[in-house]
Amino acid sequence: MRLKLRLLGHAVRCVRGGREVFSDLDFEVASGDVLAVTGPNGAGKTSLLRLIAGLLIPAEGTVALEGADAELTLADQAHYLGHRDAMKPALSVLENLSFWRDFLGGGTGDASECLTAVGLDHAAHLPAAYLSAGQRRRLSMARLLATPRPIWLLDEPTSALDAAGQALFVDLINDHLARGGLVMAATHAPLGVPAKELRIRGGL
Repeated sequence: MRLKLRLLGHAVRCVRGGREVFSDLDFEVASGDVLAVTGPNGAGKTSLLRLIAGLLIPAEGTVALEGADAELTLADQAHYLGHRDAMKPALSVLENLSFWRDFLGGGTGDASECLTAVGLDHAAHLPAAYLSAGQRRRLSMARLLATPRPIWLLDEPTSALDAAGQALFVDLINDHLARGGLVMAATHAPLGVPAKELRIRGGL
């Protein structure tokens, strides 16, 4: 029986550059759920995702994951996809994905199969510099498949995607949720899947 995960935040406060970004923030998202993080530019949506991913430290409050492997940190069990797609332009598409798979822990996903799943198999041996913005986003999506992790932290995930890419994104999310995963996504646009909303007003 698969354990149900719960990602919880209580009274979380974030300070960057000496300025308060947000404070007293509570949230909860469980396996099978999507939490859409909304708010105006500068409110702290990206900062919240980075904080959960372990890239920032909360000034106050707690973030905890219940029902997970106690030997792994929260960061070990989360994928963070920023609004910029991290890749080395001189490496091929396949080499980029293989690098991330190994760097993130040597996932079990076959890199070629993951590229096929996101519609990039035809570009596997091209330098990543040749990819369009939408194709770069698809390559980032393939990272989610190459090294499975239960928590997806997505920053503006549908940016640069065309209609077909957005439909593919919805399919990937639904499959992830069906497997017991959970999603938090910072977004200004509808995600295309049922989601709870966490609106951040921000302190800037």
